[in-house]
Amino acid sequence: MLLVIILLSAAAVASASTNGLSTASEEDVPEAPATENHTVVTESGRAGTITAYAPDGEVMYYNNTRTKYFDVDPVEGDPLTVEYAATDTIHSEGPTCSDPPCALNVIERADLETGEVEVIYKRYDYKETAGEWHDSTRLNETHIAIADIVADQVFVVNTETEVVEWLWDAQSDFPVEEGGPYPEDWAHINDVEFIEEGEHEGRIVASLRNQDQVVFLDPGEGLVEDWTLGEEDDYDIQYEQHNPDYIPESQGGPAIVVADSENGRVQEFQREDGEWNRTWQWADDRIQWPRDADRLPNGNTLIADSHGNRVMEVNESGDIVWQVESTLPYEAERLETGPESEGGESAAELGLESRTDDDGGGGDDSVFGFNPLGWAGDLLESILPHRVYNGLLFATPVWMGATEFAAVAIALLTGLTWIGLETRWKLRDVGVRFRLPVYRQGD
Repeated sequence: MLLVIILLSAAAVASASTNGLSTASEEDVPEAPATENHTVVTESGRAGTITAYAPDGEVMYYNNTRTKYFDVDPVEGDPLTVEYAATDTIHSEGPTCSDPPCALNVIERADLETGEVEVIYKRYDYKETAGEWHDSTRLNETHIAIADIVADQVFVVNTETEVVEWLWDAQSDFPVEEGGPYPEDWAHINDVEFIEEGEHEGRIVASLRNQDQVVFLDPGEGLVEDWTLGEEDDYDIQYEQHNPDYIPESQGGPAIVVADSENGRVQEFQREDGEWNRTWQWADDRIQWPRDADRLPNGNTLIADSHGNRVMEVNESGDIVWQVESTLPYEAERLETGPESEGGESAAELGLESRTDDDGGGGDDSVFGFNPLGWAGDLLESILPHRVYNGLLFATPVWMGATEFAAVAIALLTGLTWIGLETRWKLRDVGVRFRLPVYRQGD
């Protein structure tokens, strides 16, 4: 029986490890299906990459110079030039870094046709863990707003003078006793967006991941409290969300499309009668830790499913109509459609119906209609807290999934049991006996 379990476990791991999914080099990047526009995908773990696909699905640009790549947006007037936030882990001393490794955060502009890359703004930060900028948004030709995870701030900087002209510190409105560990990774502000029209014109939307909240910031007044979406630890609303996109009144809003990461779904909220109401959500049986979702002008939704290892486009009926594999995608952008959800209409305006498929998995490796490792993997995933399971996925190779975790767990448990039994038998052979600490009198 022991041999059978070990062989099954080894077979599952070996089979998974040969699936070939990798984006660590340009030669390994899979082609994408054809679509009408260029698509850019960034990755922020395992392999830090930015990849641009031409409409025919071929890779037209690839770069893995930086350690991690995050939010990417097309430059206005030139959709084949993009700006993005990226981070380099610095393993040597530098400005403000006396105890490496530290981080170099950059906002860069890349011409996807020529390959030319220009640094727009950069800053050395004193730590590597939670030492990143995940997003920036352009306000005008000289000013950008940055989501600063390092200092738990949103700030606006003049990129020509490098002077920070406005800053909001999350500690001014949120207690440090809530959220993540302070000061290591407290608020984890992972997204920032500038509103260009409508009731909130000139305001900034920011995502406080560890507070489970999306907030509205007024440059003159600060936090707009009655427009906050979500509550601390109210996971029914959202759980450590990423990349919320604001849809203005002209497109059927006010509404917010958001990747509800730890709940494993994409959803949308509509502002109605002074409250945020969920109007749409989408999930299938594979989605795992989505970190980006954009509503496209055609009514479809573009989703980066990080631990599902894919980027996909879902139509108004909830069907996947375009998909490309990726080892750990952070963001996906359709360049000719404007930044993020610009031009996309709200779910209420489109009349979208929610879809939350869950087929339960199981795979094709069943024996007599039953896949024991698949069943054990599903059980393991259901028992572990979603955040713990996602942490395992983030820290292990891309081919590791529920079945592989189950195989490893069974092999380890079997091995430890076998070692325990062998130890007890050896001790018994030399006359050592074990007795329960509690027993009946006379035994």
